[in-house]
Formats: sequence, structure tokens, C-alpha cells
Amino acid sequence: MQVNGHSRIAVAAAVLAVLLESSAVNGQEPSAPANVAVPCLEPPPMVRWGDYQGPLHKTVAAFTRKLERRTVHPPHYKPDTVLCSLELGDKFMLFVEDAVDPASFLSAGFNAGMDQAANQHPGFGQGAAGYGQRFGANFLSQTSSSFFTEFAYPAIFREDPRYYRVAHGSTKSRLLHATEHVFVGHRDNGRPMFNVSEWLGNASAVWLSGTYYAGGPRGFAPEARSVAYGVLQDAGWDVLREFWPEIAHKLKMPFRDRREPTSHSAAE
Repeated sequence: MQVNGHSRIAVAAAVLAVLLESSAVNGQEPSAPANVAVPCLEPPPMVRWGDYQGPLHKTVAAFTRKLERRTVHPPHYKPDTVLCSLELGDKFMLFVEDAVDPASFLSAGFNAGMDQAANQHPGFGQGAAGYGQRFGANFLSQTSSSFFTEFAYPAIFREDPRYYRVAHGSTKSRLLHATEHVFVGHRDNGRPMFNVSEWLGNASAVWLSGTYYAGGPRGFAPEARSVAYGVLQDAGWDVLREFWPEIAHKLKMPFRDRREPTSHSAAE
């Protein structure tokens, strides 16, 4: 049975509304006594546009900021200290900043060009009009994926959408840590959990894409492949995030400093 675009949007909105209402009710339940102060650390500040003055410095800075925005480095030598969790507004701003990042527009433009060259989604046609429609569809796909994986589901399941960089240990152990992040995420309190947001987020974005992709194959198998591709792509980004300090140092590019600032009380 085929589901039209209006039905997809209505069902998605209804499900999200129910889940958000449930999350709001659960959020009223205290997870710890109010008088208990849990120490936490704020991550180092983001790299600035002026932190790199080499070739193509604006492009490099934009790429670096997008890469590092979702990366944090927990202090491995302070076992009783956790990173400060993201509030609901912080998760929303993470999604907004990632969605409007210049690198996101460049990525959508590149993917649109590749799709047009391969005549993907022939319903869009060719020429400037076809490219414009493919660009819009790719940008919507990226934005919806970011919305679900960085804000909506992390807010519902109290999950931290950031990648926890290890930055120490053997290459093999760090590679394993990076690739398993699509399966093992972190709660807002720093404890490990199944990465629900990764899988539900990609699945929701792929399902929603049926409302704006023209002439694409629909059905369980094609959509399952698209979800798998999205998860695999995210795993690749996590590997890059893990080894970015070494890459950046070798290429003399900016990255977040590993030094942790003064700890704060989570109860403040």
C-alpha cells in the first residue's frame, strides 16, 4: 500500500507530538535529589573562523566547525566527573547551527551534482531546474536527519547527541570506539545506552523523504538500504572526529583543545 506525501507528514507530526508530550511528562520526574551536586565539565570552546590562516582558510574553518560541533572529549583521568549535559535548548541550537552551517550547503550542492550526473530521481529532470530541485531535496534530507538525530529523539530519550572522543589508546581501540558509536551512545548523565537517536533518526528522515523525492524507489528494501547508508555515513564521520586532532595537527589545522576547564556543579 502506497502512502501519499500528505499522509506521511500528518503521521510523522502526530507521532512526534505524542513522543514530545511523553518526554515532557517524563522530564518532570527528578533523576536525582535536588540537593545533590553532580560535578561536570564544560567542553572547550569551538574553534573560531580566525584560528586557521592557511590555504582556503574559510572553507577549512567551516568544515572544522561542523566536524567539531558534535565532538567532546571527556576527561579520562577524572572518573567521577562527567561532561555537562545539554539542555533542551542546547540540543535545539546544536541542530540549528548544524543545519545552517555553510558546510551543510556545500554538502547538499555536491550531492545534488552527483545525483544529477547519475540521473538519480529522474522525476526532477535535468538542467538548472532539475539541479535546483535536487539541491532542495538533499538539503531537506540533511536537515530532517539532523533534526531527528540531534534534537527530537535525543530530547525524547534524554540522549546526548555528541560524539565522545577518546583521543588516547591504541589506534585499533579508538577505531573500534568510533565505529561502535552508531550502536552505543550516551545518556545525558554520561552513562552508555543504545544509540536510539541514530537509528530512529535516520529511519524517520528516510521515511519522510518520500514526500519530496520524485521518482525514487519506495518500499521496505530501498528505504532500509537508505537507512543503512545513513548510519554507515555517520560512522565514517565519527571515525574522522576521533582522529581529527592528529589529522589537524599534521595539516596545521584547528581543532578543539583537549584541556578541560574548571568543573561546575550540575545543580547550579
